[in-house]
Amino acid sequence: MNEATKSVWLEKLKENYNTIFVNQWSAFIGVTLLIVVMATLMGSGLFWGVFGGIKLWGDYLNNAIGLGPSLGIKPQLEDIFMHRISLMNITLVFGAFSAALLSRQFRLNYPPLIEYLWAIAGGTLMGIGAVFAGGCTVGGFFVPLIFSSYAGWAMWPGLLLGAFIGLKILLWSFENISWGMSAPAVRPARFKSWYPLIGILVSILIISWAIIWWDSGNDKKEVRAILVIAGFIIGFISHRSRLCFSRAIRQPFMTAEGEMTKAIILAIALGASVGAFFISNQSIDPYTVIPARFWIGSFFGGLVFGLGMIFAGSCASGSLWRIGEGHLKLMLAVIFFAWSGSTTNALLTKSGLLSTNFDLDFIDGMAEVTPLGVQAFMPDMIGNWYSTLLLTYIILFIWYLLVRYNESTNRFTIF
Repeated sequence: MNEATKSVWLEKLKENYNTIFVNQWSAFIGVTLLIVVMATLMGSGLFWGVFGGIKLWGDYLNNAIGLGPSLGIKPQLEDIFMHRISLMNITLVFGAFSAALLSRQFRLNYPPLIEYLWAIAGGTLMGIGAVFAGGCTVGGFFVPLIFSSYAGWAMWPGLLLGAFIGLKILLWSFENISWGMSAPAVRPARFKSWYPLIGILVSILIISWAIIWWDSGNDKKEVRAILVIAGFIIGFISHRSRLCFSRAIRQPFMTAEGEMTKAIILAIALGASVGAFFISNQSIDPYTVIPARFWIGSFFGGLVFGLGMIFAGSCASGSLWRIGEGHLKLMLAVIFFAWSGSTTNALLTKSGLLSTNFDLDFIDGMAEVTPLGVQAFMPDMIGNWYSTLLLTYIILFIWYLLVRYNESTNRFTIF
């Protein structure tokens, strides 16, 4: 190979590397790949979640600071690396961390002082909202819609209203508060030339971890091996495509930009069809996934969570992958999200609001019922899959039309 040919080959190789690992992916590519991962999980009888793992971290935190006994939290908790949702959260962070390193975009991000206060407030509200809704924007909104539950649709207007109120408050603060608004000086990243190599090393370690557990002969670890890879890939995809449910909810109100919103609409449309396939083929039981929160818990939880994610600057999954790229504000937000979620869950459990019964007559399945709502599985309530999917697509199309209208007119924007 002569020098000219070698130079062209290396240039093309660099171009391909940049396309995959450096240049931002389209949000539509990101959500399509996400649905592929979720389909793989559903085919294995599994599902994606976030809040359950974060709440477990909060249980550990409450026990560590001595509040566990008074809240009724068990002293012996499940290992955070064996709890399915916690494990996926951890590997999601590593997936984003690897992607940030490979793109040389990892950097410790120090926000203005007031942002730390917003992080505390936002994380606390997200924890409260997630308990009431039975999940965050993933487990209370997105995944229930993939599993054809009215709970997701009930959380949706709550999220929109909460985001609207939150943005109004932030706009007021920008106009009336000057303390802590100055951003600290940007600190140069060290060892940046080593980032891609470290990113490759992180990827190799995660893959090795999954292989070791897959070949362990332990059924529980074999299942966790799938989750290790799934969480890592979700984190990687989320970072590369900047996938964020918070952005999908808030951005039309802020700038009228609707790309992420339309991508999430596409994800729900694709995911609902995939979910219908796996549920109808009995690959997964929807009643193990759908929260018993329709409609009171879903709506109120969505409102509080929507308000919180505006203050925090991201949703639950978005906070995790942004931690992977170095956002200190969101590290603090997740700490308070975990503590608040654990504390609120314990208090509501003591109050009886999370007590579970079963209603065998309300719908065809074995539906859980709590004072905050029921497990509303649309096919059992409507009677068939065709009507369920048709209703889902109609709502999504109306949402899409509103987003497109707002992009053209700025009719719903606040800023």
